[in-house]
Amino acid sequence: MSETPTAESAPPPAPGAEEYLALDFVNSAVALPAGHFIDFLGTPESTNRWLTEHGLAPADAGVQEMCATQLRSLREHIRALFAARVTGLPPLPAALSAVNDALGRAPTAELLYWDEKNGPYRAAPCPTNEILDRALATLAANAADLLTGPDADRLTSCGSAPCNRYLLRHGRRHWCSTRCGDRARAARAYARRTQPKTD
Repeated sequence: MSETPTAESAPPPAPGAEEYLALDFVNSAVALPAGHFIDFLGTPESTNRWLTEHGLAPADAGVQEMCATQLRSLREHIRALFAARVTGLPPLPAALSAVNDALGRAPTAELLYWDEKNGPYRAAPCPTNEILDRALATLAANAADLLTGPDADRLTSCGSAPCNRYLLRHGRRHWCSTRCGDRARAARAYARRTQPKTD
């Protein structure tokens, strides 16, 4: 059952999401107990809101369903790469292709501009029709940085079913939130109480 995302229903950002935008992006689709599901990219409006909150689009970008679909597709490809990294299995070639395609969407050269007040400066061009390309490229680059950087070995999936989020492990902690940790501990305690005793 899909829910409209609200601040109350959503878990807090997973450990590492502050450092890696791609982690927060992958975690924008959340499986919750009792078959509930939150998708922060579920509608064009919620996608625009997520992009705006993460500095990837202006509030008035007017995201259309086609754009939201492209972002959801990239999210699933990055999720597949995270899963491959965590499990040590080879990634799907389609996931690698999708991320590399997204990486190539944004211009890499910063152009020279001149501001009458402050003088010359360099910035990458980003006309309105390139907002999606820039967002896709930024998210793909951040995912690639995480997967190839020093924090890659800390990447793990939340150890509390049915949660599907990823996090950067700190010490022994392998839950994305206190809520998931409490749920996992309660499930273990229940399993111990209900196991048949053997003589």
